Amino acid sequence: MSDVAVKICGLQSVEVLKSMINLPLDYVGFVFARSKRQVTSSQAAELLSVLNEWTLDSNPQSVGVFVNPTLEELQSLLAEVPLNVLQLHGSESPEFCREARELFGLKIYKAFSVRDDESIRVEELLERYNGVLDGLLLDTYDPHYGGGSGITFPWYLATPYQTWAKNQGIPCLVAGGLHAGNVSELIDTIAPDGVDVSSGVESDGVKDITKITAFVERVKGL
Repeated sequence: MSDVAVKICGLQSVEVLKSMINLPLDYVGFVFARSKRQVTSSQAAELLSVLNEWTLDSNPQSVGVFVNPTLEELQSLLAEVPLNVLQLHGSESPEFCREARELFGLKIYKAFSVRDDESIRVEELLERYNGVLDGLLLDTYDPHYGGGSGITFPWYLATPYQTWAKNQGIPCLVAGGLHAGNVSELIDTIAPDGVDVSSGVESDGVKDITKITAFVERVKGL
């Protein structure tokens, strides 16, 4: 079985989450940022209680997706929803990431919007985050939502991010327009540490267990 990690993001339905129990997932994501997949803290707490009932050898890590939260907002939410990973999709500074990591004792994954813009000096951008992150997530640039556009980016642009992550000893996950039909090509092309999918496993805006299963099977080589 492939060791490429799988993250299914934007879960809203308890029933769908229950139907995923036998799949070899590594991360399950809940969106707290403004999005059509946004959940409230009470919804997320219910979903997390279902996830914590799984009795696999290694349960998926729970991930909360945020855009420019305050530390106070995170603290309030984590009191109700004890997540494993905070995924930050906004313009959070290295200082904020460090403070959140130390304050909550959780893994911090920073999402970066990838775009073909030569004015963006990726190495200089990432250098500011040396030693303060536990993972990277690459997504297609979206001016409105900061991600979740359902569109792929040119995968070769991931190279400097992957190199930096490898040097930091942290995983680099790739998102953006992935689905069962193209994820194998992505893996063959740039060999990411993990893949993140949301809209690519939905039918009419709702998570589809058939599509989720097909995606996981393609990634894991089942």
